[in-house]
Amino acid sequence: MQRGNQTGVSEFLLLGLSSWAEQQQLLSVLFLWMYLLGVLGSLFIILAIGSDPHLHTPMYFFLANLSLVDVCFLSTTVPKILANLQTSVVLMPS
Repeated sequence: MQRGNQTGVSEFLLLGLSSWAEQQQLLSVLFLWMYLLGVLGSLFIILAIGSDPHLHTPMYFFLANLSLVDVCFLSTTVPKILANLQTSVVLMPS
């Protein structure tokens, strides 16, 4: 007899934000702005560290790597959230 959890999940669907069309548009714009600000901020940090030779120390190397990981994480999760918001079934409020 095997012990432990034997389930496997290959994708996720974010539910529970809103099912009203007006709120979905507002949430889409909000998530898009947060995505753009996060990516631009992280890319600015990477550019600032790469362009200044005084910032080529181990601490800034790890900060640049953390910013790169942040860009990668944002670029995988937020577009999925935006796609789920745009393609979900719209329920009319009762």
